[in-house]
Amino acid sequence: MTGNRVTLADVARASGMSRTTASLVLSGRGDEMRIAEASQERVRLVAAELGYRPNMISAGLRSGTSRTLGFISDSVATSQLAGDMIKGALEGARRHGHMLFIGEYEGDDSERERLIEAMLDRQVDGVIMASMFTRERPVPTALANRNVVLLNTLPEGPAKNAHAILPDELDAGRRAARLLLDRGHRDIHLIGAGPTLAEVPRGTVAGRERLTGILDELADAGVSPASGRMLSIWLPTDGWKATADLIASGVRSGAILAFNDRIAFGAYQAISEAGLTVPGDFSVVSFDDHQLASWVHPGLTTFAIPHFELGLQAVETLLTSSPDAPASVERITMPLRNRGSVRTIDD
Repeated sequence: MTGNRVTLADVARASGMSRTTASLVLSGRGDEMRIAEASQERVRLVAAELGYRPNMISAGLRSGTSRTLGFISDSVATSQLAGDMIKGALEGARRHGHMLFIGEYEGDDSERERLIEAMLDRQVDGVIMASMFTRERPVPTALANRNVVLLNTLPEGPAKNAHAILPDELDAGRRAARLLLDRGHRDIHLIGAGPTLAEVPRGTVAGRERLTGILDELADAGVSPASGRMLSIWLPTDGWKATADLIASGVRSGAILAFNDRIAFGAYQAISEAGLTVPGDFSVVSFDDHQLASWVHPGLTTFAIPHFELGLQAVETLLTSSPDAPASVERITMPLRNRGSVRTIDD
């Protein structure tokens, strides 16, 4: 048998069992069919020794599944920030004995449609449509009535069968505000969005949900934001300018709640340039857990996007939800990375 693929017949012959018995054991139906445990163990041992691997095409024809899944993203595959979503999805597929086909369309809608068609042509058991940033998008027409999960995406418009997996930004916003309140802060300045829900960058789902959580938690405590600065772009330069303007207005202390880590990095620079310190003068809390968040000094306290867990859950949902089940939204908790950027205010 050297050089040739080991077949089920080879395993049956070497174990002294019938082909039917070997098939039932290796398909996990030995107990169901009341095959003696000793016989099952012998079949499994022989299969392992011979290096037997099941013919997935034949198995797929029998079961009506291909044991493959599609993962289509806008720019996740090439992103250092969100690449762990793919790692999580790969792990989920591995656990369930599936292969994962990965495609990326980088904003080209025609390429997205081509990838969807290619996945469906290969008869994948389901498709994950992933986004680098949390956003709202319609479910592609080609995936209507198909087994589909939206990853880091909320369905836009009617989506009867779409299941969405998202980071729990609402909860993270609440917890970020509560963290500062519990440390005695009442002068809390928002940078990136706010101070009201009318000041959110257009199309920014994460910003809207984070701000909603923040404002709800502050309101429950009878506190209003000390100020808010909406930014259309959330990069370090924008965070630096907004924080420099805040300091120039006469604010020399308090807490800054930045809407992502890049904004927070810019805030750090502006605070340092003003001769002030984190957290001595300004406490800073943020979101995302960028790779540099633990390298800045002091380390940035931030709520991490659980990329790996999002990808893992997307596969779990894809494989356990019926294509005709009602649409659902599942939110994954964003863990707190508690570092050194928040001080406690003594009464």
